[in-house]
Amino acid sequence: MEHEKHFFRRSNLLVGVYLLCLVLFVGILYDAQIVHGREYRAQSTIQVTTNEPVESSRGIITDRNGKLLVSNREIYTVTFDPEAVEDDPALTPEEGHTVHSESVANALLRLLRLLQEEALTWEDGLPVSASEPYTYTFAAVSGTQRVRFQNFLADRAWSSTEITAATNLPLMSAALQQKLQLTTSSALSAPQLIALMREDFGIPESFSAQDARMVLGVLYEVSLRKLAKGAATTPYFLGEDIPADLISILNDGHYTGAVIGSRSVRQYHTDCAAHLLGRVGAIQDKEERDRLNEPYNTAKEAGEDLTAYHYYQWDEPVGKSGAELAFEDYLRGEDGVRMITTNQDGKITSELYSIPPRPGGTVALTIDIDFQAQVEEALARGVEQVKSEAEDEEEAARMERVGGAAVVLGVQDSEVLACATYPTYSQRTYVEDRAELDQNPASPYTNRALNSAYAPGSTFKPMTAAAALESGIINTKTKINATGIWYYPGDPNSYARCWLHRSSGGRHGRINVSEAITVSCNYFFAEMGYQLGLERLNEFAAKFGLGEHTGIELGERVGQRHENQPGEDQSPWAGFGQASQEYTPLQLANYIATLVRGGERLDVHLLKNVTTFDNSAVLLDHQPEVLSDVGMSEETLATVKKGMGDLVTKGSVARDFADCIVSAGAKTGSAQVGEENANGVFVCFAPFDEPEIAVAVVIEQGRSGSALAATAVEILNDYFAPNDIGIVSVPEGALLP
Repeated sequence: MEHEKHFFRRSNLLVGVYLLCLVLFVGILYDAQIVHGREYRAQSTIQVTTNEPVESSRGIITDRNGKLLVSNREIYTVTFDPEAVEDDPALTPEEGHTVHSESVANALLRLLRLLQEEALTWEDGLPVSASEPYTYTFAAVSGTQRVRFQNFLADRAWSSTEITAATNLPLMSAALQQKLQLTTSSALSAPQLIALMREDFGIPESFSAQDARMVLGVLYEVSLRKLAKGAATTPYFLGEDIPADLISILNDGHYTGAVIGSRSVRQYHTDCAAHLLGRVGAIQDKEERDRLNEPYNTAKEAGEDLTAYHYYQWDEPVGKSGAELAFEDYLRGEDGVRMITTNQDGKITSELYSIPPRPGGTVALTIDIDFQAQVEEALARGVEQVKSEAEDEEEAARMERVGGAAVVLGVQDSEVLACATYPTYSQRTYVEDRAELDQNPASPYTNRALNSAYAPGSTFKPMTAAAALESGIINTKTKINATGIWYYPGDPNSYARCWLHRSSGGRHGRINVSEAITVSCNYFFAEMGYQLGLERLNEFAAKFGLGEHTGIELGERVGQRHENQPGEDQSPWAGFGQASQEYTPLQLANYIATLVRGGERLDVHLLKNVTTFDNSAVLLDHQPEVLSDVGMSEETLATVKKGMGDLVTKGSVARDFADCIVSAGAKTGSAQVGEENANGVFVCFAPFDEPEIAVAVVIEQGRSGSALAATAVEILNDYFAPNDIGIVSVPEGALLP
């Protein structure tokens, strides 16, 4: 009986709970559909649709074998949004300020102090010194930053003065003079500007001068993003590539106004080829932006369809140097547009791409990055060896400025296989190394291979020999008695001494043109230069590409051929590589490639091909272009090559080339540089019978070109004996061991 009572009690309890839940459910439905039904129905139908840009990926860069050189990676960023700052209810606004403006200033200062603790740095473009006494810094900022500051002043009706690097003080506007109760025209000093900005942005009086200037710099940059006419388009980043622990602090510490985002930046996968790869940076110069937008503006004026053209905005990342600049049109992707729909609470209810982003293309360079690394190492050893041979402290100090370059071209089509400069740097660690690089007296930023020109010295003699043979001045059997000192006809006071006579009083005697190349006889080639005349000598030099654009896609220095001044004739000295002629290492390498190719000069190129980001289509495949043709006979080529080949087998560099694993031809050179040591120049090609590559090496103050032979041999051995240990060519039908 007692058991039945407990059963009915539990049953009644369960029924009661069920009835209570049913009542609550009905009540909630009544409240949602009857009491608040109209309100909830309105909220469900209110949606906000906005369009936002979607950043595209920049194309990657590879070497000729597909090895990744430059790609992209996503990094976290932190920006500041004043509109996202929550007002502090505890604040009592100062006169002229609002609670929100003071909340913004306090929130920003708290964020900046955190970033300082985390050793993060940022720069603002406000042209006012960072500490008191405040002064303008117009000369130290870019032209674009001055224009932006000018627009900032005009937007607030504080001044309409055009700001230039030479501006001392902008003039106050009439409205500002009236506000300040000034009766005469007055200049707007930097302290007055800071005071105006403190009032305008609501900076509390409790802020120190240093804190106020720091906060104002950020608010200034943020305000520029809101100005009409797109004064700036990308966010102002307070921190980039921020670590995960800082993200946690920002999220957990309630740093109101701080916005965590992400962006794509370039990632370098090699420490080599820094000058070839180049860098990416934001557009901050009007001239640069106008140049980039020239195709777009031209097409717009012509009424053409603009879909195929890109219009660059302020601060947009673009290639600044090297391949990044040269192949900008292929590497640059096209941003997309995403349409986002949000409800009244700001929650995203749907998103779709109205314009999908299009990644940039894949650019394959002609260099082999492993071989490039070997050439850079060989060049570095060669330069350091020359520097170590300084004879005294004065020379050692001078040697600190010394550098060099080495270029290796494919003979078949003048493609760049390696192009090294020393000293160099790594794009991977550029930011960390920048302070040290800036102080290096040897100018590591200079691409000596393309942008430094040197007197060719005796490396010019094979060209003079070819010109003399093709002009019929001599033939392959002609011999000249080289007596050591060549006198200009009719002027015994004008003469050229052969290196042999200068060093020991010796003479080369009767020699032909091949022998003259091998022994590098100044007497012989002074006579050739004289008989050719400067005009004809320069004509041949131009056909060989000396003093001409090589065609390479990167920026280059053209160099110069010698031009006689009125009443002078420097053709004899120009004939053996002196006078005022100067050429880049790249031009010297292409001159040798042109020579051993038989006189046909092709355009030098660094671009192998361009494909779409998914490699589904080839956008561009480089085809060699003939730039000039010397029209050289096979007999002339054989004669010149013989002289260069004999130098290697029995000439001054025979000892160095004894370790070379391939037959070659070469020419040494040196050129005096004022009172300092002569620059060393060396050119060569290999193999001798069927040349595949042409090499040029220059080491500043490297003395005679023979001192560079060891470096050239290293390069040849690296190219023709790659690290393929164990690969053996076995004739067909032979038994394997």
